[in-house]
Order: sequence, then C-alpha cells, then structure tokens
Amino acid sequence: MSRFRFFPVSYDIAGRRVVVAGSGEQALQKLRLLVRTEANLVLCAQSPTADLARFAAANGVALADAEPDAAFLAGAALLFVAMGHEAEDARIAMIGRAAGVPVNVVDRPHLSDFAVPAIVDRAPVSIAIATDGHAPVLAQKVRALIEALLPPAFGRLGELAARIRGGVNEALAEGAPRRRFWTRLFEGRAADVALAGELDRAEIIARKALGSAESEAAEGKVFLVGAGPGAEDLLTLRAQRLLQTADVIVHDALVPDAVIAMGRRDAHRMSVGKRKGRHSVTQGEIDALLVHLAHEGRRVVRLKAGDPMVYGRAGEEIAALRAAGVPYEIVPGITASLAAAADAAVPLTLRGVSQHLILATGHGADGGEPQGWEHLAASGSTVALYMGKSVADRIVARLVGAGLPLSTPVLAVENAGRASRRLFAGTLGELRSLAARDDLSGPVLILIGEATAHGDIAAAEPFALTLAEAA
Repeated sequence: MSRFRFFPVSYDIAGRRVVVAGSGEQALQKLRLLVRTEANLVLCAQSPTADLARFAAANGVALADAEPDAAFLAGAALLFVAMGHEAEDARIAMIGRAAGVPVNVVDRPHLSDFAVPAIVDRAPVSIAIATDGHAPVLAQKVRALIEALLPPAFGRLGELAARIRGGVNEALAEGAPRRRFWTRLFEGRAADVALAGELDRAEIIARKALGSAESEAAEGKVFLVGAGPGAEDLLTLRAQRLLQTADVIVHDALVPDAVIAMGRRDAHRMSVGKRKGRHSVTQGEIDALLVHLAHEGRRVVRLKAGDPMVYGRAGEEIAALRAAGVPYEIVPGITASLAAAADAAVPLTLRGVSQHLILATGHGADGGEPQGWEHLAASGSTVALYMGKSVADRIVARLVGAGLPLSTPVLAVENAGRASRRLFAGTLGELRSLAARDDLSGPVLILIGEATAHGDIAAAEPFALTLAEAA
C-alpha cells in the first residue's frame, strides 16, 4: 500500500508571522494564496518585480528589503522560499530550518519540510489535495473536479456551523449525539436555507433543531448496505455516504478492506465474516448484535458483499430487526451476477435467445442443494449460479438430467467486478473440471445458457488446467 510522504494537516497561522522570500512570479503566486489567510505576512525581497510590489502594497503585506536571517525569522510560523534558483533556495531554506521554522521551497519538494496542497476555496471551508509534491498537475486536476461539484456558496455551511458550534458543544455530549446532529443539520432545511444566502434564518432553524435534539432520545438504526462486487468505484453514492456517517460497520468476509476503509475513520468495525465451511459467527449471533447496537443508539451499517437481498441473508436480519422494533433501511448494491455479465459483456437476457434470468445457488441454508431451478434452466433461461464452484460436477449432472445439452455454453468469473477478475469459458460438459481447480481462491459466479456465447470471451481461460499448468 502506498504511503504519504507529507501528512495533510491544517495549520493555525491566524495572527502569526509568515515569511515569503523571493522577488518574482513564484513569490507572487504564494502571496496570492496566503492573503486569503489571517496571517501577518512579510515579503523579503531586495528587488521585487513591479507586479509583486504592487500586490504586496495593495494587500497590506509588509516588505523587507533584505534576505531573512535567523534573527528575523525568530518566532515566525512558516517560511516560503521562492528565490528561483536551487542553490539560493537551498541556502535560505537552511537558514529557516536552523531558526526552527518549517520551510516550503516552491516547486522543490526535496528541499521542503511541508507541501502546499491544491486548495478548493469555499472559505471558511477549504479542501486540500496533495500528491506529495511530485504531481502538482494531478492535484490541480482533482481540484478542478471538486470545484465543479461544490457550489460557490458552499462556504456558507461553514459560517452556519461557526454560529451555532458553541451552543451545540454546550447542549450535546461529545461523540455520537453531536455527530448525529451535524449530519441531520447539513442534510436538512437549515443547510438549504444557508446555501440560498439566508444565514440568519438558517441559524434560527438550526437552533430550533438543536433544542429538539437536546430532549430527543438517541434512536439507533440499521442500514443493510450492498457493498457491490468489491471494486470501490462500484459502490453506490448512498452507500458511501452512509459509511461516512456510521457509528459501527458490521461487515462480511467477502467485503474487501479497501471498501471497509471508506467508512468514517473513527467508526468501530466488526467482522462477522462467514465463508463456506468456516462460520466464525452464527446468523443468530449477527441478528442479536445488530439489535443490541441499535438499542444502544448506534447508527449501524451492515455491509454485505453484492446486494443484501440476493443470498445475503437480509431476510433473517430484517425479521430480527422488525421483531425488536428497530428501524432499518435497505441500500441495494451490484450483485455478482450483474458484475460478471459486465466483465464479459454477456447479455443475461437476449431477444430470441433467452427471455428469463434465474438466480440460483449451489448451497442451501442447511448445506444441501436447492431443487427445481435446473428445470427452468432447461427451458432456455440464463442461469446465474452463486457458490457453485465446489459442486460444479453435481450441478452438471442435475442440469443434464433436466435435459440441458452438454454443449450448452458456460462462463465462470472469479472475483467478478474487480481488477483481479478471471474469466473461464467452455461448455456444460467441461464445467465439472472447475471443481478440481485449486488455483481459485475468490468467489466464483457461473453463468449458464446460450446467451453467454454472445459475450466477449475470446480471452477467457478453459475450465480445465492444461498439462503444463497442472505440472
């Protein structure tokens, strides 16, 4: 996993001296950014350009006609070096560092103690995008994308928060009560009114909401959320938002760490993973855990691979929540059969070929194999078979017994929807070889039916290992 060289922080420079050393365009660029702060700015420039001198005078920046030395830098908060020549930049940086002042050398990260990120300015809200100083163009690209997403008036939400923060801290306990209030506030009417420019009215609405929050008993809620097939960019926007507001994330074993990491940093994460043959936590224990957490007033995201309503045992958890009177919400996700079809461009339904889609599983709740779907498959439907790899030989026997030809096209996808996906293609008669493969560790989704032959499967591997691979 990649690591940060520069740790992104927000540094308080209000009322403190910040020094910029340089006489040209680079110094001017830094001053244009710094004048948006509350720092006391000083420009050290012996021969400033006309533009730089005018800008400094117009914005109240003090001008020192000398290089900064240790005595001058004593007590300074930050030093920005923009001399324009590496040797000079390095020399001034050493003076600043010796004086105990953090140094940024413009466009020279190897000489810098800290990096200046690309900033989305919605004062008093700011968003910083950093790339460890080595890809400033990329940071600017990301900034442009975020600028387009956030309206220019977004900073008014920060102004609203500043007006009522003291009251919130007095009225509500730290942790979940405050977090719930802020979440509702920024998603509700007060936020809309603030964005429309009516800050005084927004404050009135917010304070009324705060009064209600003081007497409101904490009510927990459970969100049954589909994590999709595992790729972070296939997570729905609603799922991502809920992960950012969850107090607890209860997740399955098949949900990748990268998706779990998208939750709020201080949310408690609990693994209740169940894999075939390795049930570390029973379903009854999971049901009881969700009820218990909700009764404690927690906002719980129950994160399930794929879609919670497709072989995710959501029905059992919903029944337990209903019986306990716990409010809940379902957030759908992309199920593995849809991800597998997309990976191979397979049309699950195709006019004149397949008019029906069957979602089936190779394993029942009691460890047995569900009955009946093989007869539907023989009628020409496309079958999406979950958890069928280990019983592929028995699946073939059942389908052939129901009348499906051994020549029927079949596609299998390991880790559907992820960058690590692998495609396997062949016929129903060849499918039984899949059960013998021990090089498949991820979940496997099997698609059976004539429609699968219309996908992009030229690069798919055969079901059976070749002699060279087996050796």
